[in-house]
Amino acid sequence: MNYDFVIVGAGIVGLSTAYSLVEKHPKSKIIIIEKEKTFSSHQSGNNSNVIHSGIYYKPGSSKAINCRKGYALLLNFLKKHDISHDICGKIIVANTEDEIDQLMILFERGKKNRLKNLKILEEHEIKKYEPYVKGLKAIHVPQAGITDYKLVSKKIYEILKHKGVEFKFNTKVLNIKNELRYNKVFTDSSPEIKCNYVINVAGLYSDKLAKLNFKIDYKIIPFRGEYYNLKPSASYLVKNLIYPVPNPKFPFLGVHFTRRINNSIESGPNAVFAFSREGYRKSIINFKELFESITYIGFLKLIKLYWKDGFKEMYRSVSKQAYLKSLQKLIPKIKIDDIYSGSAGVRAQAVKSNGDMVDDFLIISKNNIINVCNAPSPAATASFAIGEHITKLIKK
Repeated sequence: MNYDFVIVGAGIVGLSTAYSLVEKHPKSKIIIIEKEKTFSSHQSGNNSNVIHSGIYYKPGSSKAINCRKGYALLLNFLKKHDISHDICGKIIVANTEDEIDQLMILFERGKKNRLKNLKILEEHEIKKYEPYVKGLKAIHVPQAGITDYKLVSKKIYEILKHKGVEFKFNTKVLNIKNELRYNKVFTDSSPEIKCNYVINVAGLYSDKLAKLNFKIDYKIIPFRGEYYNLKPSASYLVKNLIYPVPNPKFPFLGVHFTRRINNSIESGPNAVFAFSREGYRKSIINFKELFESITYIGFLKLIKLYWKDGFKEMYRSVSKQAYLKSLQKLIPKIKIDDIYSGSAGVRAQAVKSNGDMVDDFLIISKNNIINVCNAPSPAATASFAIGEHITKLIKK
């Protein structure tokens, strides 16, 4: 079993990487190995489906560069293949003087990231965009939008199949060995696979594969993001996308309101430590993975610094009333009977041994092994750009 490229992980970044490789190396032999029964089963298929503008990210960072480039590539793909999307715009709302200061920082950052037609909204102007929102100031971001990343993934999958890319589902990668002339990939259901390049896009388990051949200074810590849906009778409260000013200490955007492409409304996600890397429910506990997380020096340092924030997130996770208060900061009229529990996703967040959360995309490569080590939001928006970046790392 010999291949030019073995991609581990069939999320949207893995699929987009194969899409880019096929474009650049059309005669190459590619296989995508995925432990689930289908593509985009985790982060790619359990997010808010927002098309991000790039306003939040440090100018010059990998997130800023790839989000901007990926945004354009994604829109071209959506239009070309007639996939439902809506560039509806969003507002980021400040409710305190401190938040106004941070809002203005975001505004300047957005301009540096070359976003056009950003607008500062005064209190009375907010109502023109979102009539039921309470805020002192806001930014209107016209570039933000919505789509369905499962449909995007499905279309990429169909294109790849048509172009001869092989898929091996229900298959777990156990080991990757780098040898002088090629790499070997060992799985739980097939003989060893020889290849020129291995591309690790395994998301929640990417660190476990990376450390097989690299010395890494981080671990993936899972954070569950829980959503509450608005009942149809309350959907009039939200027109498009409504975000709070995010806490600058964390790479999370805060609980917000999102209109989905089917016009239903959801709120969330929060960011609560998960007891399993695939802990989509509070009741899911993987004791081995939990022990690995809570004994990791980086996680202990993170908790020491931010235990109060972590406790608030845990409390908001178990208390619907506490969750509601977060929503009422943006829309005071919303009531507890207007919301009900929705889906959840798990974010694969890389945390360094010094306790810092990695706040940028992180890709490392050596000996024809490429590891996508940290690719949380806005990875779906940036996926085509990330795929092109990985393709450029391939030596002829």
